[in-house]
Amino acid sequence: MKSRIFNFRSIVQTITFSLALSMIACKGEPKKEETVMPEETEKRIQLVTDEAGRKVDVMIDGNLFTSYRYPTNIKKPVLYPLVTPKGTKITRKFPLEPSVGERVDHPHHVGVWFNYGDVNGLDFWNNSDSIAVEKREDYGTIIHKTIEATEDGDDEAQLKVSMEWQAPNGDVLLNENTTFVFRGKDNVYTIDRITKLTANKEDVLFKDNKEGMLGIRVTRALELPSDEPVVFTDASGNPTPVAVLNNEGVNGNYINADGIEGLDTWAKRSKWVNLHSTIGDEKIALVVMDHKDNVGYPTYWHSRGYGLFAANPLGQNVFSKGKETLNFELKKGESTTFKHRIVIANGDVSSEEINTMHEDFVK
Repeated sequence: MKSRIFNFRSIVQTITFSLALSMIACKGEPKKEETVMPEETEKRIQLVTDEAGRKVDVMIDGNLFTSYRYPTNIKKPVLYPLVTPKGTKITRKFPLEPSVGERVDHPHHVGVWFNYGDVNGLDFWNNSDSIAVEKREDYGTIIHKTIEATEDGDDEAQLKVSMEWQAPNGDVLLNENTTFVFRGKDNVYTIDRITKLTANKEDVLFKDNKEGMLGIRVTRALELPSDEPVVFTDASGNPTPVAVLNNEGVNGNYINADGIEGLDTWAKRSKWVNLHSTIGDEKIALVVMDHKDNVGYPTYWHSRGYGLFAANPLGQNVFSKGKETLNFELKKGESTTFKHRIVIANGDVSSEEINTMHEDFVK
């Protein structure tokens, strides 16, 4: 009997001792606090991919700035539209959207694009669905291949894409890898286009030609006033009439880094050109900048009064009236890179301010 009582007391003591140790251990351990991760805030500049719509929208503070588009009814990828910080579209709508009071010439002038008029004898610049079927063997097409990367950001967003410059039979003359850098703050938005071209399976000759390379077709209000019709021809001699339209509200003007203005900027070299105008009470500056690392720097300008605004460093024989010849060539496997910055600003932008922007760009 004493043995059973002893065993019972031992068991109770053991349990009591264990509970005490457990309580001591619990008091000694610090209380674990759950870590609450802060929700990631949305970036100011966002890229929204729409595969079905064949585009990537660029949004700044929730508003559309531009879109990278690669529809099947045009012959190269483009940026369209360009929208000012105040929300005004400054690119011509034709041929992507119905429009009233705009010119409908040159259907290959779409938004912002990059190509050239003579690549191994093929015209990539003038190609469009309006080219007669029997003539299409003379024209090349730039095909969007892949979106390589997208990155949102508060200060900038980046879009990386790949393309192919194809002959009518599908042969690839050039592989293109382009990075777009989008920035926007207050009254100044910018786009850097950094384009690497690589000769694919053969040497590639960019024969001197006035049709190139970085082009923008602007809305009517950014054109220069004109009171007479004109007819322009492409490198193959195909004519395109440009009709007279009502000049009301049309007050665009070019000025380059050397202070040359208006149509006199055409066929002049300059590190930048500013196309400025007013839409309603909104002052607008559209600036295109060349980079010192580019072939042919400082570029010649293909700046027309009817709304074509283009930088062409490779058409030197045409623009110099035969005093210079470049005929730039890439050997098989060789690459070259073109860097340009497009500035869209509201308000008065002085040449001194643009020079400062250009210095920042070429750094």
